[in-house]
Amino acid sequence: MEQFAAIDLGSNSFHMVVAREEKHALTIIDRERDMVRLAGGLDASNLLTAEASERALDCLARFGQRLRGLKSDNVRIVGTNALRKAKNSKQFIREAERALGFSIEIISGYEEARLVYLGAAQTLQGDRGRRLVVDIGGGSTELIVADKSDPVFLESLYMGCVSSSEKFFPNGEINHLRMRRAILSARLELEPRIARLRALDAKDIIGTSGTARAIDNVIHENGWSETGITRKGLKKLVTKIVKAGHSDNIKISGLSDERRPVFAGGVAVLMAIFKALDLKFMRISDGSLREGVLHDLIGRVLYEDRRAATVLELMKRHHIDLDHGKRVRRTTLMLFDQVKQQGLLQRERRLLGWAAQLHEIGLMIAHSQHHRHGAYVLQNMDLAGFSRQEQGALSIMVRLHRRRFHAELIEDNVYVRSEALGLMTRLLRLAVLFKRGRTPIELPPIQVKLDAAQGMTLKIPRLWLEHHPLTAADLEQEVDLLRVAGLELTITKT
Repeated sequence: MEQFAAIDLGSNSFHMVVAREEKHALTIIDRERDMVRLAGGLDASNLLTAEASERALDCLARFGQRLRGLKSDNVRIVGTNALRKAKNSKQFIREAERALGFSIEIISGYEEARLVYLGAAQTLQGDRGRRLVVDIGGGSTELIVADKSDPVFLESLYMGCVSSSEKFFPNGEINHLRMRRAILSARLELEPRIARLRALDAKDIIGTSGTARAIDNVIHENGWSETGITRKGLKKLVTKIVKAGHSDNIKISGLSDERRPVFAGGVAVLMAIFKALDLKFMRISDGSLREGVLHDLIGRVLYEDRRAATVLELMKRHHIDLDHGKRVRRTTLMLFDQVKQQGLLQRERRLLGWAAQLHEIGLMIAHSQHHRHGAYVLQNMDLAGFSRQEQGALSIMVRLHRRRFHAELIEDNVYVRSEALGLMTRLLRLAVLFKRGRTPIELPPIQVKLDAAQGMTLKIPRLWLEHHPLTAADLEQEVDLLRVAGLELTITKT
């Protein structure tokens, strides 16, 4: 039985869950949690402070010890809003990956919302109609409306328990005016989405993650509701918090000491949601982001990779030539498999294959400069299943699949393995070149080899090149384009 692990590097807390898969069911065998408050460690310039980084790295060193021995494909680690905002996140990620021994992905708010619902849906019993799932994190709040397993609305808003507490209750000071402003600010953030959310008319309102569970626990412990969070119970809680006057004085049964400093901000966000949507009751789900990451990971390894489905959906939606995409992908991966011993990984093979399928996505805008258009689209779209680093790598490969080879784009990218990305891009360029005719004609035996300096030698039958003079001319041009970028491509005719 294989073990799988998911880690959620949240803005307030870091969570790790380890499970094993048995007969198509998950058994959780270990959980770890540490309230790191990463969002609280962002300074006025959105830089992670040394103190916050040290707290986080100490936690991850402990997590890394538990992960030793697990396969790299069986571990997924995601960073959320605080790492999306941090301008020095790249430096922190390098140190964090050394502490963990595994790579870290920064996910978009859209992907976070998708994974939150995936985690929540695993624990929800019974069909009570259309669902609204609310996840209040440290720096962002995710809202998802879904019919059973199919989300119809996904949104991530820039408000959370840490950010709200720091902005409206500085130094822990609480009064009626501060609470009113905190609730009003959250309602303003919600306002552009209210009409859409009301029109979707969700009947089953669900809260998930630490803030909702903490509020539910306090309301239950104080006898303000027998089950779940009620509007009446939430109002009593707000009154109790305001009367306390300071976060240190919030002495309420059911509230932990570590939750107390950011509790008022989380309550304000939830009250804003209740008021804006006129909610009366919210039940609680035990599933959240880390459980969603875990289920998505197991799906990648054992069943269906959501990223592959996303690529196919994109190709169909934007009328990309499916047959041509398959031919370019097949040729690209054939070349990749000849050089995979050069330290390349299976996950990079998958990413290269998707770049080959999507290399013409920019044609939906215009043929002229379609590689630039495609790169922009892939960098900025919400792509279900993909991390920001993966989208960045796809964008760069599509941007550089034709014309000039801008090596500086690869050197400046946020993808960790720049040397691998450069090689993958060159293989994609060759595959596009060989399939420029857009016909199913089979290629001759082609051999590609790399030397120690990452120069590339391509061996092609002389007779085939003589019968395909356009391809021969394209190859000669490619040699010149790469030489300008400081890269060597040698064509050997056999």
